[in-house]
Amino acid sequence: MELTPHLHAFLWTSMQANNCNTYLLRSDEKNILVDPGHAAHFEHVERGLRQLNLSVADIDLVICTHAHPDHIEAVRFFVDTKAQFTLHGDEWQLIQNMPPYLRRTLAIDPEQFAPDFFLTEGELNVGDIALEIYHTPGHSPGGVTLRWPAERAMFTGDLIFRDGLGRTDLPGGNGVQLKASIRRMGELTADWLLSGHGEVVTGTDAVRENFRQVEATWFAYV
Repeated sequence: MELTPHLHAFLWTSMQANNCNTYLLRSDEKNILVDPGHAAHFEHVERGLRQLNLSVADIDLVICTHAHPDHIEAVRFFVDTKAQFTLHGDEWQLIQNMPPYLRRTLAIDPEQFAPDFFLTEGELNVGDIALEIYHTPGHSPGGVTLRWPAERAMFTGDLIFRDGLGRTDLPGGNGVQLKASIRRMGELTADWLLSGHGEVVTGTDAVRENFRQVEATWFAYV
């Protein structure tokens, strides 16, 4: 799904299996993939790339908004490519500190891949793509939100969705942090709200209204 000539969404719409939305950021110099998803469903992303005459070999950077398996498992397919992989250091620390039984339960195997560098709050420049990185804990301690000012796009992972917000009952979840992170991101401007699951929210007013509605509807239950 082309949102702009430089921004594509590979939305997961199946009700039969859990997976996340994946996003491709393109420029004249670089290709960035956000949240490659479950390994078992990666053909969904590969098919989207093929339609753009791309493959995993063309990806320069893989960014994971957090380390839950439905977002991070498919990183394994980039181990032997030129692509670098990154996520927030607090998220990697969470994985490293998990007891083995919990890693197995969540299907997370850190031995299969390791970050080339860690995301920190501030600006990340990848060739001619300039991103803003925000640490937005709550759903997970090292969750991040990405903002691409050039395309007026915000990638929220599982922080906030269209008409919903992220769960806090998984390891490292924190309701107080989640609400604070959502309020903080709601102060920013974006034309595209691109979350880890569900539909895209389009238009500055619609994005702002989504933040308002989520707070009004759901914050009392977190």
